Amino acid sequence: MRIGINTRFLLNSKMEGFGWFTFEIAKRLVENHPEHEFVFFFDRKFDECFVFGKNVEPVVLFPPARHPILFKWFFNYSIKNALKKHKIDVFFSPDGFLSLTSDVPQVGVIHDLNFEHYPDDLPTSPRKYLRTYFPKFAKKAKFLLTVSHFSKSDIVSTYGINPEKIEVIWNGVNEKYVPISNEEKLAVKQKWTNGKDYFIFVGALHKRKNLVTLLKAFEQFQTKNKDIDLVIVGTQLWKNDDQSLPQISDELKQRIHFTGHLSLDDLTRVMAGAYALTFVSYFEGFGIPLAEAMACGVPVIAGNRTSLPEVVGDAGILVDPFSVEEITAALFRISEDTQLYEELSRKGLERCKLFSWDKAAEKVMDNIVKSKK
Repeated sequence: MRIGINTRFLLNSKMEGFGWFTFEIAKRLVENHPEHEFVFFFDRKFDECFVFGKNVEPVVLFPPARHPILFKWFFNYSIKNALKKHKIDVFFSPDGFLSLTSDVPQVGVIHDLNFEHYPDDLPTSPRKYLRTYFPKFAKKAKFLLTVSHFSKSDIVSTYGINPEKIEVIWNGVNEKYVPISNEEKLAVKQKWTNGKDYFIFVGALHKRKNLVTLLKAFEQFQTKNKDIDLVIVGTQLWKNDDQSLPQISDELKQRIHFTGHLSLDDLTRVMAGAYALTFVSYFEGFGIPLAEAMACGVPVIAGNRTSLPEVVGDAGILVDPFSVEEITAALFRISEDTQLYEELSRKGLERCKLFSWDKAAEKVMDNIVKSKK
């Protein structure tokens, strides 16, 4: 079988959520299924490290699809023609974007519908595109995958899709996320916070990640606790997005450390070196940093909305993401209750075993094969 994959988010210099999902799944599909041929469709020059095997043919299509007008051209013309030219049997799209003009069977992954519930969090142009086309993509797909039972229920109720058409595949955890020694933690802290313990946030600096509320809570926390700082890992999702962060006082700036985008090696170490993860997003399809933190033995504080309770289970502290007081209380609680801290660390290490990229990739392949029949 010849399988086409939308790999436009495999960007070596800036791998975010869609990129890592594509990486983990596509790599396993290629390596575990040498009996199939894969054609990777990029929208710009690609890094050879993303050609995972001899059974991969990389193809660059025009134009670079980074704007709604270009989305339409890329998927409805470039992809359509490429699927025909390269004799693709099934097209798999890890970011959910499909070709509405092609008759080739397609399998899409819709991670969440945040743009349907919080449309004002997005700039006008991408918001209009997503709300117009994702209902069409959901109906066009032969089969749909999503990353949580919450998202499946949301897609069914919002778009009226038959639940039998949708399968849940939880995200996995990269094998590099592991606990590190106290000596390694000290080295990490020396690099990022001058040796101090730190809470960590990992993700795009976007309004729904709720950093404004987190920073308000941390501001209250740091007036009484001078021992734990805050590290924020990530970059802005949209250019000129001024909604994701508030103005920070000079005093508070001394306690908050922005790293920008990090390589995988740096990211795994800074996660494993953290005191606790603070991930109080108010809308998520899954929340991969939660699973990554748990794999490192790092306790988590998470929002109690959408998919996050499904991922955390009893291995973290859940808070109302809109309550500065609840988040502040959780910061104090995790910093003061040693017994709770150790219990959550232990539970997280156990719960993270539920999240497997190998299992997710096999479910993807099952649906690809099923869609060809």
